[in-house]
Amino acid sequence: MPVQTHGPLPGGTTAPAPGLRRFNDAPAPEAEAALLECFGSHRWAQRLAAHRPYPDVEALLAAADEAGYDLSPSDHTQALAAEVSPALGPDAPHAARLALDAAHAEYERTFGHVFVICLDGYRPSEHPDQMLAGIRERLGHDEERERAVTADEMRRLARGRIMALVSSQ
Repeated sequence: MPVQTHGPLPGGTTAPAPGLRRFNDAPAPEAEAALLECFGSHRWAQRLAAHRPYPDVEALLAAADEAGYDLSPSDHTQALAAEVSPALGPDAPHAARLALDAAHAEYERTFGHVFVICLDGYRPSEHPDQMLAGIRERLGHDEERERAVTADEMRRLARGRIMALVSSQ
């Protein structure tokens, strides 16, 4: 992932891009609120906001990953409670919607939380197949395995959301 910078500084370093600079300079409550939109754990958001300023996006993403690995089960539960199950677009076939609705219900009954999946890197036209394949595969997991996969998917979602947050001009 390329470093997001904005022009050279003395000594050959580069300044953070405007979005990252605004994030670094924002008051802590504002930064925490923005981070909670990326990942719904208050502890995670507070930790990332407290360690600002970040010299570049990679440092922020690394800190987000590290903070994600350090969360307690209750922190993960809090973050999952802030998520909504991914849905298909309005132009998706009715049969695909029915299949996904049934799969979501079974997943939530089995694991007690919404199904999360990061679809970054897939074209929107691939989302229905990826969601259905992912949820069907993961329904075969035991609780421990699914907890680990869900945590990975949440970290991936957070990374994409952070990129969007700091990429704004």
